[in-house]
Amino acid sequence: MTAVPERHEVSTRREELAALVHDWVLDQVGRGTEPTAAEIASRVHDQDPLLGASEVADVLERLRARVEGLGPLEPLLADPQVTEIMVGGPGGVVSVERRGRVEATGLEIGDATTHHLLQRIVSRLGRRIDRASPLVDARLPDGSRVAGALPPVAIDGPVLAIRRFPGEPILLSAFGDETVTGRLRDAVRVRQTIVISGGTSTGKTSLLNALGASLPADERVVTIEEAAELRLAHPHLVRLEAQPPNADGHGAVTVAELVRVSLRLRPDRLIIGEVRGAEAFDLLQALNTGHAGSLTTVHANDPDGALRRLETLALTGAHRWSPSAAREHVAAGVDLVVQLVRSADGERSIADIVRVRDDHATRTSALGAGA
Repeated sequence: MTAVPERHEVSTRREELAALVHDWVLDQVGRGTEPTAAEIASRVHDQDPLLGASEVADVLERLRARVEGLGPLEPLLADPQVTEIMVGGPGGVVSVERRGRVEATGLEIGDATTHHLLQRIVSRLGRRIDRASPLVDARLPDGSRVAGALPPVAIDGPVLAIRRFPGEPILLSAFGDETVTGRLRDAVRVRQTIVISGGTSTGKTSLLNALGASLPADERVVTIEEAAELRLAHPHLVRLEAQPPNADGHGAVTVAELVRVSLRLRPDRLIIGEVRGAEAFDLLQALNTGHAGSLTTVHANDPDGALRRLETLALTGAHRWSPSAAREHVAAGVDLVVQLVRSADGERSIADIVRVRDDHATRTSALGAGA
């Protein structure tokens, strides 16, 4: 019964040793002397003379991962079934998501290591994370999303989450049978504007990517994202990504600004990764002035909630609109709301397709009981 806690303790101790030796290596390099491999191994042994050769090798491997990758998270990143890695809480507990379900890994990496990993990630991106700027939400070079927080925002210690995306895009057929997916392909073909709605980790971005594969090859497509996640293989594709402010607080580029500038890039279709701010106003104006057939996602638990959220977000960017005007623009600009759900066993699927007509109150379901 004590084997698991003992493994945790050994793993944590070796991570601490790797961290100590890594700090020493950095200090030596800063002094103009780069230690040899033998000197580094000797330093490990000096820190804990009771370590055997295999144990020293384990610490050295952890040190290598710190220098070249993301340390103790590297084995999880190498697992193709892992779609999300989550670190946080007392003790630095590490959990992963596999096949839509969260699992404990038995790994604990500690606050110092989590802090180091966050620093390593953001420094590669030209960003900073510290007490003055304790949050990060960014994209890694491989397309994965990383989010993190430091104290005092994270009360129980640093937290880190890495969301990965499959090497091969998820096909539309994964979300429903041919009746459902054929309905969506037809909607894309005839330029209906589609809003994909769902909670966290229900597959909104994956479905958006799958629908994008149905866009005609002779149209110009502009994608706009907070952090680029879409992987569209389209011959006339322009990708735009929002930018956070730099260390001096300047240089930020918002999604709303990108929506406005995208209209000057001669798009046939706009694809916005997620609407969650004032860009809803600019999007609705675009939808009502010749850019029908666009695609986007929104966080909501049901189609009515998705439409209400679009209204509310539009009002944050519209200084002269009334609530009724926002509702009219949503009703005129949106054709379909596709609701995604995730089952208890992690399966993601389309729960409903709702057709919007004139007013939100007049809707028809294209799936299920209301079909």
